[in-house]
Amino acid sequence: MLKNLKKVLLAGLIGLSGSVGAAQADITVEFWHSFDGSGGEALGEIIENFQVANPDIKIDAQFIGNYNDIVAKLQAAIPARRAPDAVIMEVTRYGLFADRGVLLDLTEKVNNDPLKDDLFDFAREVGVFEGKNYIVPFNSSTPVLYYNKEIFERAGFAEEPALKTYDDLLAVSKQITEKLGDEGITGIAAPGQFARWGLIMDNDSDLIDSKTGEILIDSPNTIEAYEWMASLVHEHKVASADGVTKENNGRDAFLAGKVGIMLNSTGNYGRSKKALGDNLAVRPMPCNKVCAVPIGGAGIGILSSADKETQDAAYKFISFAASPESNATWFSGTGYMPINKNTAKQPLAAAAVQDKPGITVAIDQLDFARGRPRPPVVTWMRATEYDMWQAMALGQRDVTETLKDFADRTRKEAERTN
Repeated sequence: MLKNLKKVLLAGLIGLSGSVGAAQADITVEFWHSFDGSGGEALGEIIENFQVANPDIKIDAQFIGNYNDIVAKLQAAIPARRAPDAVIMEVTRYGLFADRGVLLDLTEKVNNDPLKDDLFDFAREVGVFEGKNYIVPFNSSTPVLYYNKEIFERAGFAEEPALKTYDDLLAVSKQITEKLGDEGITGIAAPGQFARWGLIMDNDSDLIDSKTGEILIDSPNTIEAYEWMASLVHEHKVASADGVTKENNGRDAFLAGKVGIMLNSTGNYGRSKKALGDNLAVRPMPCNKVCAVPIGGAGIGILSSADKETQDAAYKFISFAASPESNATWFSGTGYMPINKNTAKQPLAAAAVQDKPGITVAIDQLDFARGRPRPPVVTWMRATEYDMWQAMALGQRDVTETLKDFADRTRKEAERTN
């Protein structure tokens, strides 16, 4: 009996050894991302398709939070040696990690990838920092103007009103708030940071010049833009302060039918359409002084700390995710812009264009869309801007004084990081 037991134990050990060997032969890529809701569903479908085509590679996709959360958690994970193998990085903030050698230089991989020639110019450009490629685009967007048709009709707009200038938006927002405010409906959601950047650009200014690096936070047109945005909340009261202290509150109120206008990323199209259905209308951002919008979104980068085999597997997934088939899945499911020239030929993309009015507005804005700066100081600037905006929007600090102080601090931080 003892002899038979030894045989059983030996066989078990051999089987265990074999299974461990098989597990080690498979490559797991830990991938941090920022997509939930419709974005999470579309990403899950892309990952599933990739793993079917590449059964030897497992993508361990982990939802970390929004772009800010990813930056903060990545900064904490690196010294603790707990960084992922691949990560979604917002297009203005990856420069900090590229500059410090955290992200792998993908230039050679991209140049040798036939995919390179299939990407739109704007999509290829967002991954380049100081002449080298550090991320491959995945989700690209511009801010757009969403509105609720039913709220507009109930507020007395028999036809679509003008929505092209600051004055236009304020007038519409006032009428909605006056007519429907007793029902808890406000005219406009307090603009989030991406929309704020767009409103500054269409007022013929910027936060940092993308070509020269000049700090423009305290320029007259930037100050004017912030004065108008802040007035929506503390002066005219057509936007709720809840959307200032927590930006997603404004979005969620719009989705719940409690806000008439929302300025937000085209990446919110999927959830907005799901929430409002045929009551959703999508229009270009206003052109207050000029027509200009920022290109946003993110790309996927690979950590230089990952071993070479894992890096190669991660890039294989990145290239797959940017293919026309995957990009069509992403575009149709979320509303983010196509990054691949061949995406429009895919049945999923063609059906989305036909069946989802407004999904192409961001694409139409590409004629006047601009990339944004991505030096290391941008990460600090964007994190600090939230507190500056809150103080101005809630009427706690004077706009001009706040922005002059913010600009001085940003210049000093730029000198320090450089």
